Formats: sequence, C-alpha cells, structure tokens
Amino acid sequence: MASAPPAPRAIQPLPFASPSQLDPLLQDFLERASVQLCRWLGSADQRSPLPGLSILPAVEPQQRGLDATTLLADLQLLMDGAYNPNHPGALAHLDPPPLSASIAAELICAGLNNNLLAEELSPSLSRLERSLCKWLAEALGLPPGSGGVAASGGTLSNLMALVTARHARGLQHCQGAVVLASADAHVSLAKALAVMGLPREALRLIPVDQQGELQLEALSAELNSCAVAGHPVLAVVATAGTTVRGAVDPLEAMALLCQRHGVWLHVDGAIGAVFALAPSQAHRVRGLGAADSITVNPQKLLGITKTSSLLLLADPSQLQKPFQTGLPYMEASWGGGHGGECGLQGTRPAEVLKLWLGLRQLGLDGIAAICDGAIQRRRQLESLLQPLPDLVLRGGPMHLLAFTPAALTPAQSEIWSESTRQQLLTAQLMLSRPCYQGHYHLKAVLGNPHTQPQHLQKLAAIVGASLAAQP
Repeated sequence: MASAPPAPRAIQPLPFASPSQLDPLLQDFLERASVQLCRWLGSADQRSPLPGLSILPAVEPQQRGLDATTLLADLQLLMDGAYNPNHPGALAHLDPPPLSASIAAELICAGLNNNLLAEELSPSLSRLERSLCKWLAEALGLPPGSGGVAASGGTLSNLMALVTARHARGLQHCQGAVVLASADAHVSLAKALAVMGLPREALRLIPVDQQGELQLEALSAELNSCAVAGHPVLAVVATAGTTVRGAVDPLEAMALLCQRHGVWLHVDGAIGAVFALAPSQAHRVRGLGAADSITVNPQKLLGITKTSSLLLLADPSQLQKPFQTGLPYMEASWGGGHGGECGLQGTRPAEVLKLWLGLRQLGLDGIAAICDGAIQRRRQLESLLQPLPDLVLRGGPMHLLAFTPAALTPAQSEIWSESTRQQLLTAQLMLSRPCYQGHYHLKAVLGNPHTQPQHLQKLAAIVGASLAAQP
C-alpha cells in the first residue's frame, strides 16, 4: 500500500517588511536594536577597550526561525565580546568611534539594499558616488575632472591602483615590471602584486631615513638603474602615513621625479590623505594632488563606519579601461558608466551613503576639528614621553606615535612591550605592539576624540614606571 504523504509543516510568515504598509514588527525590532546599540556605545567607558571574555552564541540556524527577543539576546553576547572603539582608552589601532550619521546611513544602506553594480539597481546612489568622488578628489588637490570609485578597504584600493597603472603603461603582459615603494610601505602592496601574478621580487623597497621617509636619492638611483637594466617601472608608490609611525614620504619631490621618468605615481594615503581636507593640517601631505592616483580611507580617522575607502584618480577614465568587460544582462548606462565596470568589485553596497552623510554631519569645520584634535593629542603624548629616560620615540607628522626602550635587545623589547601593554590594559588603556626595525614597540593612535589629557597622563605614568622597573 502507498504510504500517506507527510503532513505539511506549518511555516512561519517570512520576516520581510510589508510592501504596502508600515511594518510594526520591523519597526519594533529596529527600535529595540537601536536602544541596545545606544546602551552599548553609551556604557563604553565602563568596560575595557578589549574584553577579557567572549561568549559565542549558537552558530547554526535552528529548524524554526527565532523571535526578535532571542535574536537580540544573541546579538548582545557578541556585542559584549566585541572590541570597544568608543572607549576613551582605545588607542591601539586606526579604528575611531563611529559617527552617529554614519551609523544611521549604514542602516538605511542595508534597508535600501541597492547594488552599485549597475545604474538601474542604484540610480540615485550611483550618481551620488560619482559626484562625491569627484568632490573629494578635487578637495584633496587632484585636477578638475578627477574622480574615482569607492572600495571595500585600502587593500583593494591599492590593488586597483596598481592594475590601472599597469594598464595605463601598457605593461599588462610584462612579467619584468617592478613597483618601487618605501621599506615602510603597507603590506597590501605585496598582496596586490601577488594577485597580479608578479613575482615577489617585483616589489622593490627603497630605504627610509631617520624620520621614516623614503630616501629620495635612493629612489632616483633605483629609477636610473631600472632604466639602464630595461626593467619597466609599473608605478612608484608614496606613503602618506606609514602604519607604525605615521611618516609621510616626500610627495612633491617624488612627483617631480616620476614626471621626469614618465612613471605613474600612486599615493597610499589610507591614513593621512584626509588631513588635506583641513586647511590647518594640509601642509602635512603637501604635494598629494600631484599624484596619478590616491587611496584614501575616511574610516581610519573621520569615524565613517567600515568599510570606507576610495581610489581617486587624476584621470578617472583610466580606471574603466582595465576593468570594463561589458554587462550584457543589464540595461545600458545613462549617467556615466556602471559601477561594476569602474573597478574590480561587481555587486557592492552603497557604502558611499555613510561617507556622504557623515561628511555632511561633520561639515568642513568638524573635519578640521577631528584632524586638529588628533595632532594635538599626539603632541601632548609626545611631550609627556620625551622626558622619560632611554625611551626612543618614533613618530611623524601624523597622529601616530610608537616608542620602545633604547637599551633593550629585540628579545627584551618583546617582553617589555607585552608586560607594559598588559599593565596599560589593566588601566583600560589599549595600545598596539608592532615589531618595527627588529624591536617591539608600543604604539598609540591618537585619533580617538574621547581621549582626554588625563588618559594620556595615566599612559605616560605607566610607561615611566615600567621603564624604572627595568634592571
């Protein structure tokens, strides 16, 4: 006998917002989640920047979907174990507290669920991205008509810049092409060359001076050597804000050198390019506008929620040439090109929304205040640490400061940095611990607007005590 078919299982209504009326369940869910987030942000100084315990809720979905109360409880567990950038003592990394308008725009971006792959999938947001990239490029000093594209992080921006430079120089099929950058350049350059199919030796690192800046004479000699040996230079990469000490390479002189040799100049300004938006601080990245391309990451200082990176070009038409493949399954572009043909990414969210809304919330005065405050805090900490005996300070014109005892061996510096970092964490002050030029350092990133003089004074006191305890 044939068996009876199984009884149909009752299915819950699917949790999508109603298309015909305000959805009370969605509104309640978002309001409760917002309150939860606001409480987490508003109690930041009552927890350590780095939580000591992280409890992970169940990962796999259950047979039946969970209700809002259970979901929010699971979210709270993850929030309790998250890094805490809103804490005044969060000084370890380039991760500032988030702007309120950027948080709101992130929510709206998710709700709109537009796709910048093609214009009909994001008509107003595609136009917004092109317009904002144009404004930002020209505000950083690039010529009229410049522009670019948003990207998911500085690593991707740097990769797209080098791919564009290779195509512009006609070196797509040249395995002998090289990239010249400082010894303190970001690790993303090595990743980019690996993705591009170039050997590790294609990245030639130029020595830096005592200030951490690329040595111009060494760059000039390397360019001449490449010309004599017949090694095409795909690009020279200048860094505006190195990762450990915030050094800025000599941008103006490098631009002149690249023009003389006919070489593409890319500036990795992921850390420092935003200082060009503050009239009082723009001199720190003088010459930025002479580049062929610039990477800028507003997420690293201005409080734009992750991710927010852009690749900006003096000639944005160069960006389409290596990435344009045609989108035969989409309607033709009517406003200047589909986003999916202006860079490596296809489907991507409208991350430009949170940048646009955040910048408008700050205004030019607010942008300048953030930059001014970051430099002021770096100067304050530097003045507190300079009198300490036998402490080597490694800084630059940005808002980063690294330091280590002068007399320690590499192994001793590792022990000192780890021990002192734990003492700082006990006092709810979080610094990072990079290894630079063979020695471990402690590094403070002074971009957190919540950090006050008393926090820096406590930091200096702990460091001073740790030095005094050295044998």
